[in-house]
Amino acid sequence: MKSYQEMSKEELLAEKESLEAAYRAYQERGLSLDMSRGKPSAEQLDLSMPMMDILSSQTPLVSKEGLDCRNYGALDGLPEAKALFAGMAGCKPENVIVYGNSSLNVMYDFISRSFTHGVMGSTPWCRLDKVKFLCPVPGYDRHFSITESFGVEMINIPMGPGGPDMDMVEELVNGDAAVKGIWCVPKYSNPQGISYSDETVRRFAALKPAAPDFRIYWDNAYCVHHLYDEEQDQLLDIFEACENAGSSDMVYEFLSTSKISFAGAGLAAVAASANNLADIKKQLTNQSIGFDKINQLRHVLFFKDMDGIAEHMKKHAASMRPKFEMILSMFDQELKGRGAGSWCTPKGGYFITYETIDGCAKSVVGRAKEAGVVMTPAGAPFPYGKDPKDAVIRISPTYPNLDDLRLATEIFIVCVKLATVEKLVEQHQ
Repeated sequence: MKSYQEMSKEELLAEKESLEAAYRAYQERGLSLDMSRGKPSAEQLDLSMPMMDILSSQTPLVSKEGLDCRNYGALDGLPEAKALFAGMAGCKPENVIVYGNSSLNVMYDFISRSFTHGVMGSTPWCRLDKVKFLCPVPGYDRHFSITESFGVEMINIPMGPGGPDMDMVEELVNGDAAVKGIWCVPKYSNPQGISYSDETVRRFAALKPAAPDFRIYWDNAYCVHHLYDEEQDQLLDIFEACENAGSSDMVYEFLSTSKISFAGAGLAAVAASANNLADIKKQLTNQSIGFDKINQLRHVLFFKDMDGIAEHMKKHAASMRPKFEMILSMFDQELKGRGAGSWCTPKGGYFITYETIDGCAKSVVGRAKEAGVVMTPAGAPFPYGKDPKDAVIRISPTYPNLDDLRLATEIFIVCVKLATVEKLVEQHQ
């Protein structure tokens, strides 16, 4: 099989004509398929439905320490809920605060508090001339939308197979006091599925920030989201690495059960040093009298411990794995060796990243939409929605059923081929 780059102009034009006919046939079907967000499927959400039977009007809504979960109190969460998240984070329960249902809301709150009150006594960011944030790319679009909404200057940091370009991170963090943070999804990253290497984690811990209020926003959203029982990525403990490096205050780790239990009714948490937590609680005391402890109790009784979470996540993997494997198999069959781009093969997380040849991502996503397949906008995995190469496309396999996903992938492949051929024909001309 020839790659498209090896074809003559005449061969490319013939291929283009054939692809356009296939594309029109899909358009005429009037399809409506959604691969736009990394949402759990109904099948995945059903796995947690027995949690709804855990509590009844007869259940004593009392924690192990005797706290009435119906009442005020436990600002930082039930001890047993803190212990559950500590198991996920690899830290002590006393280093955890359990929040409501959204870790994204917690991250927004941390940025907002940094602007209005500062970090551990440092100057509030609203009084500074410039605030900068480092953004590993491609990355999570909602991270970038938070910092953009506050007018923060965002700096792209290229991702490699072991995580962000740490030479660039070290130069910027250690040399510029305006750099106040970096967004990280360290395990099965959104959208590439990359897990940070041990060296990368140690280099993060060894940073010597020019700004005393610099923080690593360690969004460990996919820490238990493996696709396979055996082939699992392992992430070095950032807290232990920071403790060894004498930088314990440098990290906020964010966690959530949103893609473990119920996406709209789970739990979120932050793990951090004692100094950081004391600073957080000073403001949290003015903000809340405590979060939903009944929901915390329900989760604890359902999962019990990390073993319970691990067994539950095997069921999620059984639902997700065929979808990932089907897409990757179709890519291998239809796109391998064609010179139409490349893709990742993640061992966990929620996404597959496809990288077209330069200048084709918007065309692919736009064509897919016109054929009835809605995808995440091209450019979304970059700050300000601007992909410098117009090449990265985030694919979200989890939400559609298998048949719909197969059809959507067929259409996506035709769109990739068509955009590639058109670009090469243009170059010939």
